[in-house]
Amino acid sequence: MSTETFEFQVEARQLLQLMIHSVYSNKDVFLRELVSNASDALDKLRLEKLWDDSLDADVSDLHVEIDVDKDARTLTVRDNGIGMSYDEVGRLIGTIANSGTAKFLQELKEAKDAAGEEGLIGQFGVGFYSGFMVADEVTLLTRRAGESQGTRWTSRGEGTYTLETVDDAPQGTSVTLHLKPADPENQLHDYTSPWKIREIIKRYSDFITWPVRMVPEASAAAAADESGEAEAPEPETLNSMKALWARSRDEVSDDEYHELYKHIAHDWRDPLETIRLQAEGTFEYQSLLFLPAHAPQDLFTRDFKRGVQLYVKRVFIMDDCEALLPPYLRFVKGVVDAADLSLNVSREILQQDRHIELMRRRLTKKVLSTVKEMKTKDQERYDTFWREFGTVLKEGLVTDPENRDAILAVASFATTHHDTEPATLKQYVERMKDGQEDIYYLTGESRQSIENSPHMEAFRDRGIEVLLLTDAVDEVWADAVGEYEGKKLRSVAKGQIDLDAKDEETPDADREKRTEEYAGLLAWMKEQLDEDIKEVRLSSRLTVSPACVVSDAHDLTPALENMYRAMGQEVPSAKRILELNPDHQLVKGLNQAYKEREDRTELADTAELLHGLAVLAEGGQPKEPARFVKLMADRLERAL
Repeated sequence: MSTETFEFQVEARQLLQLMIHSVYSNKDVFLRELVSNASDALDKLRLEKLWDDSLDADVSDLHVEIDVDKDARTLTVRDNGIGMSYDEVGRLIGTIANSGTAKFLQELKEAKDAAGEEGLIGQFGVGFYSGFMVADEVTLLTRRAGESQGTRWTSRGEGTYTLETVDDAPQGTSVTLHLKPADPENQLHDYTSPWKIREIIKRYSDFITWPVRMVPEASAAAAADESGEAEAPEPETLNSMKALWARSRDEVSDDEYHELYKHIAHDWRDPLETIRLQAEGTFEYQSLLFLPAHAPQDLFTRDFKRGVQLYVKRVFIMDDCEALLPPYLRFVKGVVDAADLSLNVSREILQQDRHIELMRRRLTKKVLSTVKEMKTKDQERYDTFWREFGTVLKEGLVTDPENRDAILAVASFATTHHDTEPATLKQYVERMKDGQEDIYYLTGESRQSIENSPHMEAFRDRGIEVLLLTDAVDEVWADAVGEYEGKKLRSVAKGQIDLDAKDEETPDADREKRTEEYAGLLAWMKEQLDEDIKEVRLSSRLTVSPACVVSDAHDLTPALENMYRAMGQEVPSAKRILELNPDHQLVKGLNQAYKEREDRTELADTAELLHGLAVLAEGGQPKEPARFVKLMADRLERAL
């Protein structure tokens, strides 16, 4: 056997220190990296054996084995995979990041901050060096399948490493870590502890293809049979290897899917729907997503953890990968397993990658198409879904124009057509009256408050269907969407809506005569209420109430103004429009008194009261509540 000692290049030594001290935020991942490398080696041997049947390699029991020696404080991860030759060890392990080392460090230097460290693409060998986070010395013993001679690589990570040839090395690779003392304050656990190893394997490597075995602690001191010879301890398989997303639907029961969902979502209830997706071609990935049956209580809080679990080749990468689904699908749980991704050097942060965007778009469309199919084939389950998640899904109407039509296709809304059954926009359009050009809606805190709003009176009398929107997001998406199938979405509380213009029973001459009759009162009231309103006009919305206030067509509603202010955005208050019902006795009397009286002091108070009543009727509050109450009390006293 010949042994040679080598010095790391300066840049390689710097990179090694970066790996040990800066890249990984969780030291437990060293075992994930070593098991992942071992799994890759097993995959490569299986493929090479398929290509070359004459390869002298044993593939009868491919596996990863973990061996712990508490007394010596060593942990060994070994595989019987493809292994490496002497030259490959020097090229792939000895130089850490192969030919990319200089470029790697240059990019780090240009970044000049911690974010730069996490934005670099790792190459083979980088994960291997994570072992130095927990070990004072690392020994690698390997023999390439089909070769007779092995190689031992040893380093303390301090600037040099040794390479020597070995004659009796087994096929594959073993990595032995001479562990540092446990230091809980520095997140350095006792990695000779079997329970800690089981925990790490279960979290990161549970679904890899190959068995990960460990000799149980109780069997470490092998028992002796009657002849006095030691019996070999029976190893324990630590991983389930049950990657349900990688198996065909026929091989997996609903109970197995439900158990996986409960494990991922920490939910004791079964999911409402299971979604499978497998993409093949130049970029391959598999996904198994779940729609929960109930919305979590913190769904609308800032701290809600959204995203699905991300795996790469069945190796766990991160728990809540937000990049794979848009925020309005934050309730979706599940797993995405990619064949390959541009991860950073520590596999903890995704690079900006077109594959990520492709997956995001495909997964989003799959979820929306599943909801649409649910609506078509199982109305009861769809109703459950929309009741629990409709509010958050409607956020996508504002934030995701690309999928706006798909969201509208599965969205349903309460309407005046039926007391309990919601309707889609398509159903609304199909029921529109002859000559109706717009889709009408009204927002409010509850269905009852909307139905009792003065704005609804004329629509109710004429039998015109109105969408009753009670979610905060409705104030935003209705303006953002604008129209559906060529029909404009119009708030019945905004702009000029002249239903009389479509009513043949109300001739134009009569409308002009009435406008002329009230012209003086309208102008006078505008002058009296100038601080609060921009216009006073006659209304075609009202049939019972004396007055209502409406927003101009392009102004923000009071609810939307309050929403923006709650988010810390300052928006100017817009003056609104006061509409009067010319057929109401109070308005008729006010107009008559205006024409007959020269002293209009009391009429000014009446005008103020009328405006305050209109504000109250839509759920608002008079600008000066105390003054409003005093004026009202005085009027009631005089009426007794």
